[in-house]
Amino acid sequence: MSKNEQKLLIIPLGGLGEIGKNMTVIQYEREILVIDAGLMFPEEEMLGVDMVIPDISYLVENKDMVKGILITHGHEDHIGALPYVLQQINVPIYGTKLTMGLVEGKLKEAKFKKSVNMNVINPPASVKIGSLNVEFFRVNHSIPDSVGIAIHTPLGTVCHTGDFKFDQTPVDGKIADLHKLAELGSKGVLVLLSDSTNAERQGYTMSEKVVGGTIEEIFSKAKGRIIVATFATNIHRIQQVFDAAFKFGRKVAVVGRSMVNTVNIALNLGYLSIPKNLMVELDDINKLSKEKVVIITTGSQGEPMSALTRMAMSEHKKVEIIPGDTVLIAATPIPGNEKLVARTIDHLFKQGAEVIYEAISGVHVSGHASQEELKLMLNLVKPRYFVPVHGEYRHLIHHANLAKEVGIPEKNIFIAENGRIIEFTKDSARLAGKVTAGKVMVDGLGVGDVGNIVLRDRKQLAQDGILIVVVTIDKETTEVVAGPDIISRGFVYVRESEELMEQSKEIVRQALKKCQEEKVTEWSMIKSQVRDTLGKFLFEQTHRRPMILPIIMEV
Repeated sequence: MSKNEQKLLIIPLGGLGEIGKNMTVIQYEREILVIDAGLMFPEEEMLGVDMVIPDISYLVENKDMVKGILITHGHEDHIGALPYVLQQINVPIYGTKLTMGLVEGKLKEAKFKKSVNMNVINPPASVKIGSLNVEFFRVNHSIPDSVGIAIHTPLGTVCHTGDFKFDQTPVDGKIADLHKLAELGSKGVLVLLSDSTNAERQGYTMSEKVVGGTIEEIFSKAKGRIIVATFATNIHRIQQVFDAAFKFGRKVAVVGRSMVNTVNIALNLGYLSIPKNLMVELDDINKLSKEKVVIITTGSQGEPMSALTRMAMSEHKKVEIIPGDTVLIAATPIPGNEKLVARTIDHLFKQGAEVIYEAISGVHVSGHASQEELKLMLNLVKPRYFVPVHGEYRHLIHHANLAKEVGIPEKNIFIAENGRIIEFTKDSARLAGKVTAGKVMVDGLGVGDVGNIVLRDRKQLAQDGILIVVVTIDKETTEVVAGPDIISRGFVYVRESEELMEQSKEIVRQALKKCQEEKVTEWSMIKSQVRDTLGKFLFEQTHRRPMILPIIMEV
């Protein structure tokens, strides 16, 4: 096949028009490489749903073509869907040491039975997967060992930044590989896919080291215990808390399952450096004087079951908030979590703690590049085509505008959506059709069995409740033998609405009588008649639409 006929496809399956469930398909001829496999936390209206993962129908249909999954870093929105994806497509995974350590922990937690071919990459490194050459290069982010990826195909190089910022003074001393980016740019990059999370934010993102200074300042002034809540994966920040504790002669206890797991993994793999005897068991903190204690915990997002929230609500088995505690929330609320975080902060203040949080201090910096760094990335890589990824729609638009500012022609910028195919040939690029993409909801052990109809029912039940109408009918004569009885849950309290219930029973009797007169014997028709008549009556009386479930028993 001549080069003119060859095609390179880029298909985002998640992460566009949203923050989370990142997954991008790079397909050259009959070979597919997948970048990331993340989850998204449920939105408020997704009642009862635990998490959301990308729809991978396209990958399952083209199983034989999938050669590997490349992971940029170990955050949940990039690795969280792996246990589900690998169940259906067990292909080799490639990532850095810490990322693979976190993936291993994730698979263990999910009780994943199959063996997985895991390949540890030490950037800068290149690896041949199928006929494609893949390079991993270091970037900075809010978790160590983050990488960007360059996939070299016969039609040109696809460069994916992963989540990144340019930190000139990173905590671990490993700066982003600017040389590699410039080298890729000078050799020529066909298309760049770049992180858009902070595309609205002007200037530069501050260095993580800045937070270290703020933490030390807080530690120097705090009189009682210090409780620090942050993301479990923000290992640089956790390191800075350990450093400050050591400097000020405090011992550190770690609370929260994900925090304990991550600290253990990072310690074992050498990503945390903790002086001997600095860590103590949670049970031992009461033996120490208050000014000698630091607790590192999960719960920076106000999650109802997290350790910090339970402390704030006085429901934690081992830690109670006491007046004089300093609580440091070293994270910014993820969009949608603001109310939960604010509620937790309020409760902590009520318990007598001093709370230091993002809105009023420098205890958090972002892990994502602001506008000037995004422009720098574009200028280093100098791509022919540009696809903003990883962001809500407005972020993608802002990022596209930045690309125009640095000289990328508008016709070469593609703002895509999940499932949209971006097709490249030797001389052209275009949006070409769609594949199946969307949200697969995970609820308990069920994957994908909760869909829009179930959610709609849950929403209706949550808003207006349910009425169950039970009636017993004679099979031969269709006479009502017993009932109708009405059971109400979440609609009205029966004892306080006796009159409404009696009127409802009468409406049901009339509906059944009408069916009898019209010789309707089909159960579904009778149920439908009861549901419609009663629903109309209840709406007139209450302006509510409860779910009505007629149950007909025959004798």
